[in-house]
Amino acid sequence: MRKSLFLSLAASCIVTSLSAAAPQNESNALEERLKTLEQKLVKSDKKVKKLEKKLNAVKAHDAFDNIKFSIDFRNAVESINYKYNNYSYQGTDLSGTESSNDSLLTSRLYLNMKSSPMPKLSFKGQMAVYSTWGGSHLSHDATIKDWSESSKPTDTIFRIRQAYFVWKDRFGEEGLPYAFSVGRRPATDGFLANFRENMDNPGSPLAHVTNMEVNGAMLKLVLNKYLEGSFVKFVYGRAHSGGIETLYDTTGYRPYAQEEGDVDENVDFFVMLGSLYNNGQYNLMFENATIFDTKGARTGLAVAAELPDGSGKNKSLDAGTANLTALSLQVNGIGNEINDFLDNSNAFISFAMTNYDPNSGHQLLGSTDNERGTSYWVGVSVPDMITESGAFGFEFNHGSKYWTPITWAEDTAIGSKIAVRGDAYEAYWNFDLFGVKNLSSQIRYTHVQHDYTPSIRCAGWVTPQKVDIEADNVRFFIRYTY
Repeated sequence: MRKSLFLSLAASCIVTSLSAAAPQNESNALEERLKTLEQKLVKSDKKVKKLEKKLNAVKAHDAFDNIKFSIDFRNAVESINYKYNNYSYQGTDLSGTESSNDSLLTSRLYLNMKSSPMPKLSFKGQMAVYSTWGGSHLSHDATIKDWSESSKPTDTIFRIRQAYFVWKDRFGEEGLPYAFSVGRRPATDGFLANFRENMDNPGSPLAHVTNMEVNGAMLKLVLNKYLEGSFVKFVYGRAHSGGIETLYDTTGYRPYAQEEGDVDENVDFFVMLGSLYNNGQYNLMFENATIFDTKGARTGLAVAAELPDGSGKNKSLDAGTANLTALSLQVNGIGNEINDFLDNSNAFISFAMTNYDPNSGHQLLGSTDNERGTSYWVGVSVPDMITESGAFGFEFNHGSKYWTPITWAEDTAIGSKIAVRGDAYEAYWNFDLFGVKNLSSQIRYTHVQHDYTPSIRCAGWVTPQKVDIEADNVRFFIRYTY
């Protein structure tokens, strides 16, 4: 458009200057030619505008009518060591023994998907593979769920790690904003865990009590009109489908039917979480999760022994209810513009509690009484003063005897340090390799001191016993994102 106007003005100036020195007939002819040229330019401008309109329509259509892909590819080398100072398992005394692996090599690939067919509706998904170099297929273990294998190094099979849609709207024209979602949700590397994983944005739940993918339905209410930055989420889902028969057998045809009893019932959960206050510097978040028919054992019979009715073993029974609660505070920037170092520092503190309540005739965590476990987690991240955006991080975790969070997705190669029944110390250096943002990297050291039987997969049938186990993990990774 600007070009055509410029040409029109230039032509007008040329013709005007020429007509001043030319005879009248020639001047009239030049004026006619100028008019013809201007008419052609006007027609050309109209065509350009039509093309621009069509192009904008195509761009607007393509902005929604496609799936955008991104990549998260991490390679790590780790050294791990276990030292059993005082530990026995099923009558075998392992005290004084050690186990180690000086070069555990792993690769993890996330293929992220995102689409939005219309402004209020979107879909997000993530395919994942997490494997050990030269490792074998390990999924024959019946305790490994489909949603946990992409969070532990196993094989080279792509799995659905996340897949959910989100509908965003508001109640009424000026009403409360809300979001509704169904699917497998991003429930690992949640709030506070993102620092140690060198990730800019955390997952949805509070990592202190929840670190596993979950299938469920979510309703989010945005409440910042009442309290700055606040929101609340309600999530109901299923962690385990029990007692499903899918084949013909001697008892008849029962596709997806369930038998009554407590051997293998559904395990459902209800979670309420959100931010109580978030002004950009201070973010106070909470979570309460209730697990129905959580796994345990019957009383009066040894754990793992055959049940009298022959229906299974005395473990993984639906034995009671578990409640998990956490309150976490994150501070982005210490103080108020004291200096650049403190402005770019982060600190957090979190307190959490688990309570396992067995049904009559059953036990959870080896007890017929309500057993409460507690944990606290503190950490700080400060600029490394070496690289442009690197940071040093330091964290400490402590858990009591009955502390049992949901940590199927291991946060270290030596198990979950967040679930430690004892103390865990951790230091890490996050930096961009070669100064390239797409190559985020980390060097991390974790030391875990287990004072009681380690909490693995929140197994309610395991009785915490007094132990003395030390575990160490040194990790270096390079992560490519685009």
